[in-house]
Amino acid sequence: MDSLITAALLGLVEGLTEFLPVSSSGHLVLASSLLGFSGPGASTFEVVIQVGAILAVLALYWRRFLGLLRFSGNKRGFAGLRGILMLVLTTLPAASLGLLLHGFIKSLFTPATVAAALVCGAVLMLVVEHMLAPKQNNMPVQNIDQLTPLQALGIGCFQCLALWPGFSRSASTLMGGMILGVRREVAAEYSFIAAVPIIIGAAGYDLLKSLSLFTAADVPFFLVGSLCAFLSAIAAMRCFISLLGHVTLKPFAVYRLLLAIPVYLFMLR
Repeated sequence: MDSLITAALLGLVEGLTEFLPVSSSGHLVLASSLLGFSGPGASTFEVVIQVGAILAVLALYWRRFLGLLRFSGNKRGFAGLRGILMLVLTTLPAASLGLLLHGFIKSLFTPATVAAALVCGAVLMLVVEHMLAPKQNNMPVQNIDQLTPLQALGIGCFQCLALWPGFSRSASTLMGGMILGVRREVAAEYSFIAAVPIIIGAAGYDLLKSLSLFTAADVPFFLVGSLCAFLSAIAAMRCFISLLGHVTLKPFAVYRLLLAIPVYLFMLR
């Protein structure tokens, strides 16, 4: 494995971009190229540090996750068996397709397809914001407890777009939520929470397949990367939710369009 500084920098990039609608994979392509980080274990390391970012969600929304373990009281909010069912419904479409098309999805990780995903996601964000920005205060869902199981399943279907490398899981679930009548900030928070099962599952699957590539000497590298991802993800989520109260997704869409060019060029190297 490379130096701990490399692990820290990649962890920072992962944490800062995982929950923003800008494609963490696109940023990791750039960062890995600039740092000269490659090899058979590189892609697995990039999946594993996502777990550090996911722990940040658990740290910020621990009350929500604790509520999933309470099976009495309110039967209509995002809690107990109803909340668990909603997470299952959101996770199932992408998890099923991901397992079924795992090899094909890996083959999509090319300069042209990743850059195209960045551009397509940006265009869709601009369209969604143009159509729905004026309606934010009148959206049917103004907090997570108002989400329905059908909306959770719908967001899960939109999450399948994230199987296209470079599209962004955050962007797909956030836009899906808005299209289905969820206020922008609420859609972002649910996107954070819904990331937990899908990313933990992907990381676990990748680790089982690649375990033979690593030794005990690699543990510090993984820990440093995960810790940096954890800390930077907390900062990114807090800032993003605060920002969404004042701006739309349009600046993120423009950023994606600009990002597509260097990502394409660096992936060609």
